[in-house]
Amino acid sequence: MESRTSRRWAAFRQFLRTRSPYRTVLLLATAATLLLLVVNLTTFFMIQRIADDNAQVDHTQEVRTTAREVLAWLLDAETSQRSFLLTGRADYLTNYERAAEILPERLNALVGLTLDNPEQNARAETIRDLAEDRVAVLETAMDMARAGRNADALAVVRRGQGSELMVQLRDEISVLDTQERNLLRRRTDQSEDTSRSTVYINAAAGLLMLILATMSFIILRRFIGELAEARDEVAAANASLEQKVKERTGALSRANEEIQRFAYIVSHDLRAPLVNVMGYTSELEQAGKTIDLQMAKVETAQPDLVEQDALVAVREDVPEAIGFIRASTEKMDRLINAILKLSREGRKTLTPETLDMTGLCQKIADSVQHQTSEADAEIQVADLPTIESDRLAIEQIFGNLIDNAVKYLDRDRPGLITVGGRETAGGWVEYEVTDNGRGISDRDHERIFELFRRSGRQDRPGEGLGLAFVRNSVRRLGGTIDIESELGKGSTFRLKFPKRLVLASGEEFQ
Repeated sequence: MESRTSRRWAAFRQFLRTRSPYRTVLLLATAATLLLLVVNLTTFFMIQRIADDNAQVDHTQEVRTTAREVLAWLLDAETSQRSFLLTGRADYLTNYERAAEILPERLNALVGLTLDNPEQNARAETIRDLAEDRVAVLETAMDMARAGRNADALAVVRRGQGSELMVQLRDEISVLDTQERNLLRRRTDQSEDTSRSTVYINAAAGLLMLILATMSFIILRRFIGELAEARDEVAAANASLEQKVKERTGALSRANEEIQRFAYIVSHDLRAPLVNVMGYTSELEQAGKTIDLQMAKVETAQPDLVEQDALVAVREDVPEAIGFIRASTEKMDRLINAILKLSREGRKTLTPETLDMTGLCQKIADSVQHQTSEADAEIQVADLPTIESDRLAIEQIFGNLIDNAVKYLDRDRPGLITVGGRETAGGWVEYEVTDNGRGISDRDHERIFELFRRSGRQDRPGEGLGLAFVRNSVRRLGGTIDIESELGKGSTFRLKFPKRLVLASGEEFQ
């Protein structure tokens, strides 16, 4: 067991010392994973801090509201008492009795809310004492009035003791409110600073993740390009030297093994950070909504405390950054899936069978009937010669070509797509897929068959893999593909296949 572990460790160290695209992509994926872990932990702590700051803001607002309620209820009690003493009407006592019932609870609440601040708590205690003294003066006059001693009750009011207490109460509540307003401003600023820091940290991390993913993609694309070049060299060598074919075939096999290892990285190591970016982007979006909701509360209660830059950052900059990150990661995911598809297709075993090409192409045309109807287009399939080849590969080749012809029709004129074919000397069959669409510039006739390369306006969905896949599949079937096209007049793709695909015993095309 120890020997096996030692061998694996030695192999891993050798792998790290050997420069290769595989090692580079693996290191980039590891760096991306570590970055995600750091961002995850940082975001968690920052969100907790934002929640604490918002709770402090709410607490300060509650202290100010409670102090104002105390003053309001005392004023209601005074007004109710004076109205009763002047008119003698008992219905004026309703507000007085309500105030006498609510004031003790509000005063105790004010004292309890300020326990975290000794200075404010002492001031709240003073407010409670003054309020209780004021209520006692009010109650003395009310007792006299209830006993029919209105003159004595009015004399108590005229002495001014209650007014002096109210002046002191207003002063104490004003000082308390000023202190709480200053606290609210500081806490609001702190909450906004924390929110902005969270946004900037996540935006920077997302950008760094995209950079790492792009670097990995560029390395992978370069490697696939080198692999395609190696396949072309093998095809050229096949016409001259058998020994050279064997050498190139061996190199191609090794390259295919390497691309499969790359496919594993793409599907696991590289996909994992992309999935995490998508997930944390959703969490960041939700956090932004929470911050926006809290800032809306502050904006409603104290609009002068909210900075316009903070509102723009939360309501415009953050959603825009999140949308950019999400669109970029989704595009990377589509590219990875396309690369994996191309890799898997290269490993399939070909199974020759006799194919009714007329029926096969007509089914493909029928499958895009809804698209051609919308585009005012028509697909005409002529009587095509049969061929003995791999059904799935042929269906994919013609499916891609017909789908492209429909996709790039010229909307200014009725579309027409024709599929024709004929047998030629030497055991070959030629097919043509012709359209009257946009056409392709002369300088792009070769580049459209390259990986991730497209021609003309990029106003149709696609990743630039379709025609590269078609040419690769045609060559695996022993055929060739050429194009004739002119801008504004349409395109013709010519395919040439052996009438019968012959495989050596036990051979698999890879």
